[in-house]
Amino acid sequence: MATTRSSALKAPPGLQARLLLTMFLLGLVYVVFVGALVGSGAPVVTVAVFAGVLFVVQILAADKIGLRAMGAQEVSPQQAPELHAMVERLCIQADVPKPKVAVAQTSMPNAFAMGRSKKHATVCVTTGIMEILNPAELEGVLAHELAHIRHKDMMIMTVASFFASIASMILQFGFLFGGGDDDESPGFMAVVLVSLAVYIVSFFLMQALSRYREFAADRGAAEITRRPSALASALMKISGTMDRIPQQDLRAHSELAAFYISPPTKKSVFALFATHPPMEKRIAELQKLEAQIQGVR
Repeated sequence: MATTRSSALKAPPGLQARLLLTMFLLGLVYVVFVGALVGSGAPVVTVAVFAGVLFVVQILAADKIGLRAMGAQEVSPQQAPELHAMVERLCIQADVPKPKVAVAQTSMPNAFAMGRSKKHATVCVTTGIMEILNPAELEGVLAHELAHIRHKDMMIMTVASFFASIASMILQFGFLFGGGDDDESPGFMAVVLVSLAVYIVSFFLMQALSRYREFAADRGAAEITRRPSALASALMKISGTMDRIPQQDLRAHSELAAFYISPPTKKSVFALFATHPPMEKRIAELQKLEAQIQGVR
Protein backbone atom coordinates (compact mmCIF):
# COMPACT_ATOMS: atom_id res chain seq x y z
CA MET A 1 0.00 0.00 0.00
CA ALA A 2 2.84 2.42 0.79
CA THR A 3 4.33 1.94 -2.65
CA THR A 4 0.99 2.50 -4.33
CA ARG A 5 0.36 5.70 -2.38
CA SER A 6 3.87 7.06 -3.06
CA SER A 7 3.43 6.36 -6.75
CA ALA A 8 0.03 8.05 -6.79
CA LEU A 9 1.50 11.22 -5.29
CA LYS A 10 4.08 11.66 -8.04
CA ALA A 11 3.56 14.40 -10.62
CA PRO A 12 1.17 13.24 -13.37
CA PRO A 13 2.96 12.22 -16.61
CA GLY A 14 1.04 14.95 -18.44
CA LEU A 15 2.43 17.60 -16.10
CA GLN A 16 5.97 16.25 -16.38
CA ALA A 17 5.74 16.32 -20.19
CA ARG A 18 4.44 19.89 -20.14
CA LEU A 19 7.19 20.98 -17.75
CA LEU A 20 9.87 19.51 -20.04
CA LEU A 21 8.29 21.02 -23.14
CA THR A 22 8.02 24.42 -21.48
CA MET A 23 11.68 24.30 -20.43
CA PHE A 24 12.74 23.35 -23.96
CA LEU A 25 10.69 26.12 -25.58
CA LEU A 26 11.87 28.71 -23.05
CA GLY A 27 15.47 27.65 -23.62
CA LEU A 28 15.01 27.95 -27.38
CA VAL A 29 13.41 31.37 -27.01
CA TYR A 30 16.23 32.48 -24.72
CA VAL A 31 18.91 31.40 -27.23
CA VAL A 32 17.20 33.46 -29.93
CA PHE A 33 16.88 36.35 -27.49
CA VAL A 34 20.59 36.36 -26.59
CA GLY A 35 21.48 35.97 -30.27
CA ALA A 36 19.46 39.07 -31.12
CA LEU A 37 21.16 41.05 -28.36
CA VAL A 38 24.62 40.00 -29.53
CA GLY A 39 23.66 40.63 -33.16
CA SER A 40 22.58 44.15 -32.30
CA GLY A 41 26.11 44.99 -31.21
CA ALA A 42 25.80 44.42 -27.47
CA PRO A 43 29.03 43.05 -25.93
CA VAL A 44 28.80 39.27 -25.52
CA VAL A 45 30.42 39.26 -22.07
CA THR A 46 28.19 42.07 -20.81
CA VAL A 47 25.05 40.31 -22.04
CA ALA A 48 26.12 36.99 -20.52
CA VAL A 49 27.08 38.46 -17.13
CA PHE A 50 23.95 40.61 -16.91
CA ALA A 51 21.62 37.74 -17.80
CA GLY A 52 23.50 35.27 -15.58
CA VAL A 53 23.44 37.48 -12.49
CA LEU A 54 19.73 38.23 -12.86
CA PHE A 55 18.95 34.55 -13.43
CA VAL A 56 20.81 33.46 -10.29
CA VAL A 57 19.16 36.19 -8.21
CA GLN A 58 15.73 35.21 -9.53
CA ILE A 59 16.23 31.51 -8.75
CA LEU A 60 17.85 31.92 -5.33
CA ALA A 61 15.57 34.70 -4.13
CA ALA A 62 12.25 33.74 -5.75
CA ASP A 63 10.50 32.93 -2.48
CA LYS A 64 11.91 36.03 -0.75
CA ILE A 65 10.78 38.22 -3.67
CA GLY A 66 7.30 36.68 -3.50
CA LEU A 67 7.03 37.11 0.26
CA ARG A 68 8.19 40.72 0.06
CA ALA A 69 5.68 41.46 -2.69
CA MET A 70 2.92 40.05 -0.48
CA GLY A 71 4.16 41.80 2.64
CA ALA A 72 4.38 38.34 4.24
CA GLN A 73 6.48 37.29 7.19
CA GLU A 74 7.86 33.86 8.04
CA VAL A 75 6.31 32.54 11.24
CA SER A 76 7.80 30.13 13.77
CA PRO A 77 6.03 27.14 15.36
CA GLN A 78 5.73 29.25 18.53
CA GLN A 79 4.00 32.07 16.62
CA ALA A 80 1.60 29.83 14.66
CA PRO A 81 1.52 26.40 16.34
CA GLU A 82 -1.72 25.15 14.74
CA LEU A 83 -0.65 26.19 11.23
CA HIS A 84 2.76 24.55 11.63
CA ALA A 85 1.21 21.37 13.03
CA MET A 86 -1.14 21.18 10.06
CA VAL A 87 1.69 21.70 7.54
CA GLU A 88 3.89 19.13 9.29
CA ARG A 89 1.13 16.52 9.29
CA LEU A 90 0.40 17.08 5.61
CA CYS A 91 4.10 16.92 4.72
CA ILE A 92 4.27 13.44 6.21
CA GLN A 93 1.25 12.40 4.14
CA ALA A 94 2.69 14.04 1.00
CA ASP A 95 6.22 12.72 1.62
CA VAL A 96 7.89 16.12 1.18
CA PRO A 97 10.30 18.04 3.45
CA LYS A 98 8.57 20.61 5.62
CA PRO A 99 8.78 24.04 3.92
CA LYS A 100 9.08 27.38 5.63
CA VAL A 101 5.72 28.76 6.71
CA ALA A 102 4.71 32.39 6.21
CA VAL A 103 1.62 34.51 6.81
CA ALA A 104 0.56 37.64 4.91
CA GLN A 105 -1.58 40.22 6.68
CA THR A 106 -4.27 40.85 4.07
CA SER A 107 -8.01 40.30 3.81
CA MET A 108 -7.57 38.71 0.37
CA PRO A 109 -8.15 34.96 0.85
CA ASN A 110 -5.23 33.22 -0.83
CA ALA A 111 -2.18 30.99 -0.53
CA PHE A 112 0.89 30.16 -2.59
CA ALA A 113 4.10 28.13 -2.58
CA MET A 114 7.42 29.30 -3.96
CA GLY A 115 11.02 28.11 -3.98
CA ARG A 116 13.72 26.56 -6.13
CA SER A 117 13.38 22.99 -4.81
CA LYS A 118 11.59 20.74 -2.34
CA LYS A 119 14.21 21.55 0.29
CA HIS A 120 14.09 25.30 -0.37
CA ALA A 121 10.39 26.10 -0.45
CA THR A 122 7.99 28.38 1.39
CA VAL A 123 4.24 28.04 1.85
CA CYS A 124 2.37 31.25 2.53
CA VAL A 125 -1.24 31.79 3.58
CA THR A 126 -3.07 35.06 4.13
CA THR A 127 -4.92 36.03 7.28
CA GLY A 128 -7.97 36.41 5.07
CA ILE A 129 -7.99 32.75 4.03
CA MET A 130 -7.49 31.54 7.61
CA GLU A 131 -10.50 33.60 8.72
CA ILE A 132 -12.99 32.14 6.22
CA LEU A 133 -11.93 28.47 6.05
CA ASN A 134 -12.52 25.72 8.55
CA PRO A 135 -9.61 23.35 9.44
CA ALA A 136 -10.53 20.71 6.83
CA GLU A 137 -10.77 23.33 4.08
CA LEU A 138 -7.48 24.94 5.09
CA GLU A 139 -5.87 21.49 5.01
CA GLY A 140 -7.10 21.10 1.43
CA VAL A 141 -5.53 24.43 0.46
CA LEU A 142 -2.21 23.63 2.14
CA ALA A 143 -2.19 20.17 0.53
CA HIS A 144 -2.67 21.89 -2.84
CA GLU A 145 0.42 24.03 -2.21
CA LEU A 146 2.42 21.02 -1.02
CA ALA A 147 1.43 19.24 -4.25
CA HIS A 148 3.09 22.09 -6.17
CA ILE A 149 6.24 21.50 -4.13
CA ARG A 150 6.12 17.76 -4.76
CA HIS A 151 5.53 18.25 -8.49
CA LYS A 152 8.48 20.71 -8.65
CA ASP A 153 6.53 22.97 -11.01
CA MET A 154 7.39 26.15 -9.05
CA MET A 155 10.91 26.20 -10.53
CA ILE A 156 9.58 26.21 -14.10
CA MET A 157 7.20 29.07 -13.31
CA THR A 158 10.09 31.00 -11.76
CA VAL A 159 12.27 30.48 -14.85
CA ALA A 160 9.40 31.43 -17.16
CA SER A 161 8.75 34.60 -15.20
CA PHE A 162 12.48 35.44 -15.42
CA PHE A 163 12.45 35.39 -19.23
CA ALA A 164 9.32 37.52 -19.33
CA SER A 165 10.82 39.98 -16.82
CA ILE A 166 14.03 40.47 -18.82
CA ALA A 167 12.13 40.96 -22.08
CA SER A 168 9.75 43.40 -20.39
CA MET A 169 12.68 45.34 -18.94
CA ILE A 170 14.32 45.72 -22.35
CA LEU A 171 11.04 46.78 -23.91
CA GLN A 172 10.55 49.44 -21.25
CA PHE A 173 14.07 50.77 -21.77
CA GLY A 174 13.48 50.77 -25.51
CA PHE A 175 10.28 52.79 -25.25
CA LEU A 176 11.60 55.14 -22.56
CA PHE A 177 14.98 55.90 -24.07
CA GLY A 178 14.38 55.17 -27.75
CA GLY A 179 13.84 57.77 -30.36
CA GLY A 180 17.38 58.86 -31.15
CA ASP A 181 19.02 58.45 -34.57
CA ASP A 182 21.08 55.52 -33.34
CA ASP A 183 17.95 53.84 -32.04
CA GLU A 184 16.49 53.72 -35.53
CA SER A 185 19.15 51.17 -36.55
CA PRO A 186 18.04 47.70 -37.64
CA GLY A 187 19.92 46.20 -34.69
CA PHE A 188 17.98 48.24 -32.13
CA MET A 189 14.64 47.51 -33.77
CA ALA A 190 15.51 43.81 -33.92
CA VAL A 191 16.15 43.75 -30.16
CA VAL A 192 12.84 45.50 -29.45
CA LEU A 193 10.91 43.14 -31.73
CA VAL A 194 12.60 40.02 -30.35
CA SER A 195 12.02 41.26 -26.80
CA LEU A 196 8.35 41.72 -27.61
CA ALA A 197 8.18 38.21 -29.10
CA VAL A 198 9.96 36.71 -26.05
CA TYR A 199 7.55 38.48 -23.70
CA ILE A 200 4.50 37.24 -25.61
CA VAL A 201 5.76 33.65 -25.94
CA SER A 202 6.81 33.50 -22.26
CA PHE A 203 3.46 34.96 -21.22
CA PHE A 204 1.37 32.38 -23.07
CA LEU A 205 3.65 29.50 -22.02
CA MET A 206 3.27 30.59 -18.40
CA GLN A 207 -0.50 30.89 -18.63
CA ALA A 208 -0.98 27.50 -20.31
CA LEU A 209 1.36 25.73 -17.88
CA SER A 210 -0.17 27.52 -14.91
CA ARG A 211 -3.69 26.36 -15.80
CA TYR A 212 -2.62 22.74 -16.15
CA ARG A 213 -0.51 22.70 -13.00
CA GLU A 214 -3.49 23.94 -10.98
CA PHE A 215 -5.53 20.92 -12.08
CA ALA A 216 -2.58 18.68 -11.17
CA ALA A 217 -2.17 20.30 -7.74
CA ASP A 218 -5.91 19.96 -7.05
CA ARG A 219 -5.65 16.25 -7.81
CA GLY A 220 -2.48 16.01 -5.71
CA ALA A 221 -4.26 17.65 -2.76
CA ALA A 222 -7.15 15.19 -3.09
CA GLU A 223 -4.70 12.28 -3.01
CA ILE A 224 -2.89 13.67 0.05
CA THR A 225 -5.97 14.42 2.18
CA ARG A 226 -8.42 11.94 0.60
CA ARG A 227 -11.02 14.71 0.95
CA PRO A 228 -11.50 16.46 -2.41
CA SER A 229 -14.81 17.91 -1.15
CA ALA A 230 -12.93 19.96 1.47
CA LEU A 231 -10.75 21.63 -1.18
CA ALA A 232 -13.81 22.17 -3.41
CA SER A 233 -15.59 23.88 -0.52
CA ALA A 234 -12.51 26.02 0.14
CA LEU A 235 -12.33 27.10 -3.51
CA MET A 236 -16.00 28.09 -3.47
CA LYS A 237 -15.50 30.22 -0.36
CA ILE A 238 -12.34 31.81 -1.76
CA SER A 239 -14.01 32.60 -5.08
CA GLY A 240 -17.08 34.10 -3.41
CA THR A 241 -14.98 36.26 -1.09
CA MET A 242 -12.57 37.35 -3.85
CA ASP A 243 -15.43 39.03 -5.72
CA ARG A 244 -15.96 41.30 -2.72
CA ILE A 245 -12.32 42.42 -2.44
CA PRO A 246 -11.76 45.97 -3.85
CA GLN A 247 -10.24 45.95 -7.33
CA GLN A 248 -7.27 48.10 -6.27
CA ASP A 249 -6.36 45.57 -3.59
CA LEU A 250 -6.46 42.75 -6.12
CA ARG A 251 -4.28 44.69 -8.58
CA ALA A 252 -1.66 45.11 -5.86
CA HIS A 253 -1.15 41.34 -5.89
CA SER A 254 -1.48 40.70 -9.63
CA GLU A 255 2.26 40.07 -10.19
CA LEU A 256 2.03 36.78 -8.30
CA ALA A 257 -1.25 35.70 -9.90
CA ALA A 258 0.17 32.50 -11.41
CA PHE A 259 1.43 31.29 -8.02
CA TYR A 260 -1.80 31.78 -6.02
CA ILE A 261 -4.35 29.03 -5.46
CA SER A 262 -6.95 31.47 -6.79
CA PRO A 263 -6.13 34.42 -9.09
CA PRO A 264 -6.47 37.88 -7.47
CA THR A 265 -8.75 39.06 -10.27
CA LYS A 266 -12.40 39.24 -11.15
CA LYS A 267 -13.76 36.56 -13.47
CA SER A 268 -12.41 36.85 -17.02
CA VAL A 269 -13.98 35.68 -20.26
CA PHE A 270 -10.59 35.43 -21.97
CA ALA A 271 -9.48 31.88 -21.15
CA LEU A 272 -6.15 32.23 -23.04
CA PHE A 273 -5.09 35.06 -20.72
CA ALA A 274 -6.12 33.27 -17.51
CA THR A 275 -3.54 31.91 -15.07
CA HIS A 276 -6.04 29.43 -13.63
CA PRO A 277 -8.73 27.13 -15.03
CA PRO A 278 -12.34 28.26 -14.48
CA MET A 279 -13.29 27.68 -10.86
CA GLU A 280 -16.37 25.74 -11.98
CA LYS A 281 -14.18 23.21 -13.83
CA ARG A 282 -11.83 22.78 -10.89
CA ILE A 283 -14.72 22.13 -8.52
CA ALA A 284 -16.34 19.72 -10.98
CA GLU A 285 -13.09 17.73 -11.23
CA LEU A 286 -12.81 17.59 -7.45
CA GLN A 287 -16.38 16.37 -7.19
CA LYS A 288 -15.55 13.56 -9.63
CA LEU A 289 -12.56 12.61 -7.48
CA GLU A 290 -14.76 12.64 -4.39
CA ALA A 291 -17.18 10.26 -6.06
CA GLN A 292 -14.31 7.94 -7.02
CA ILE A 293 -12.93 7.92 -3.48
CA GLN A 294 -16.37 7.32 -1.97
CA GLY A 295 -16.85 4.48 -4.46
CA VAL A 296 -13.60 2.83 -3.35
CA ARG A 297 -14.68 3.09 0.27
